[in-house]
Amino acid sequence: MELLQFSKARYCAIRERLLAEDPELDARTLADTLEGLTDLHEVVAAIVRAAVIDEALSEGLRGRIAELEERLNGFEARAAKRRSIARDVMIDAAIKKITAPDFTISLRMGAPSLVVTDESAIPPPYWVQRAPRLDRQSVTADLKRGIAIPGAMLSNSEPVLSVRTK
Repeated sequence: MELLQFSKARYCAIRERLLAEDPELDARTLADTLEGLTDLHEVVAAIVRAAVIDEALSEGLRGRIAELEERLNGFEARAAKRRSIARDVMIDAAIKKITAPDFTISLRMGAPSLVVTDESAIPPPYWVQRAPRLDRQSVTADLKRGIAIPGAMLSNSEPVLSVRTK
């Protein structure tokens, strides 16, 4: 940045001096003379060249990040599918616990989830006013406390696979 400031100051000083000595100097001659006497054009060109390179690198990274996010989603989906398969097999075979050298797998009952049967029947206190949408957390919390809410209920608990690493 110091080089840029110095080059700019030098350019402006020479420009003012040339115009002071010859006020009738045409714009093209002035520009050509200044370009030949200073390095400001090269400094600005180098800055823009670096910006273009930075933009290309950021675009390349953006594409790479998208590819990596796609891979991440694939790994997460594959892990969820494998856990689901293990859970289903343990349920079907009535196995409650498996102990391996590096982890323990067990089945436990998960928490019941919210099932909305009729959204229009749910009373207004359960709606968020900013953007009319259902406050699912409030509905679920009140249902778990035993409060009956028209249009909503809790599902049956589903078994959940629990893995504890050693």
